[in-house]
Amino acid sequence: MAEKACIKRLQKEYRALCKEPVSHVVARPSPNDILEWHYVLEGSEGTPFAGGFYYGKIKFSPEYPYKPPGITMTTPNGRFMTQKKICLSMSDFHPESWNPMWSVSSILTGLLSFMMDTSPTTGSVNTTVAEKQRLAKSSLAFNCKTPAFRKLFPEYVEKYNQLQVAEEAATQPTAPESPQKSSTKAESEKTVDPAKEDSEGVLKGRVKNKKQGLPAWIILLLVSVFGVVMALPLLQL
Repeated sequence: MAEKACIKRLQKEYRALCKEPVSHVVARPSPNDILEWHYVLEGSEGTPFAGGFYYGKIKFSPEYPYKPPGITMTTPNGRFMTQKKICLSMSDFHPESWNPMWSVSSILTGLLSFMMDTSPTTGSVNTTVAEKQRLAKSSLAFNCKTPAFRKLFPEYVEKYNQLQVAEEAATQPTAPESPQKSSTKAESEKTVDPAKEDSEGVLKGRVKNKKQGLPAWIILLLVSVFGVVMALPLLQL
């Protein structure tokens, strides 16, 4: 069972983290055990871990802050072994170098900094940059399969769901134009401007009038004149 000093110290640190969050670091105690904390480290831009979300646990001693905690990482990352204690000057691998002034935020900030390094240590692995980038890309999907992660970090679960929706929307082909819209478009193209239609009707009427024969009264007049001209020789006889 944790000592009162340990409980008060961890409660104080949790309040401090809530009030002043640390960049690229999120940490919360287990609802059932204040000695077990869960954390998420966000990969820094410009590193092979960019875009990655690395989930792990810190197990505190009942005598904390006078004894260091044990640190493990759950998410495959290409830098540390999973489910294995990581050797740090701030972990229980080196109790002789532990400083009681160190806190949860300083421990995780140190872990994130050491993660970006390439120095070998107990619990570390050696992988390529491409492998680290691949694991970073799949880290959030991996974390969301863990019940404890989903329960303690719902904001990351929501982020993962939003990314899934965005990816599905980007891969879906553009929907074809519906027949109703096509017919409407065709009908609109067939629609004629009334003013244009009137002007065209006038022009057609003029052409038609030009093609029609002479009026009847002009024809009768011409026939009469022709008859008179033809009758003049007969009258002279």
